[in-house]
Amino acid sequence: MGVEHAFQDAADEKGGTQGEKVHVRVQQRNGRKCITTVAGLADDLDVKRICKAFKKNFSCNGALQKDEEDKEVIQLSGDQRTNVKEFLVDQEICHSDTIVLHGF
Repeated sequence: MGVEHAFQDAADEKGGTQGEKVHVRVQQRNGRKCITTVAGLADDLDVKRICKAFKKNFSCNGALQKDEEDKEVIQLSGDQRTNVKEFLVDQEICHSDTIVLHGF
């Protein structure tokens, strides 16, 4: 019985951290064009400043959008998934294990 509880606790912790993950997705627009979306950043972060830094460092356009739950999502033009992950880890905004890359 004790073993079952240990596994259940581990599963609960994994489910609890799911909401804290940062999701970086790429969406196909038309033809060769695509956009990168960054969702799940912590509420206490200045998302507008992070978006501005992304735009400056990656030489791309970007915007802030609200999702269904009124959370802010960063949209960047082009496939910037690896750039976003490296930037978030280098600036110590997120840990590498909390960033999930999606797409293609």
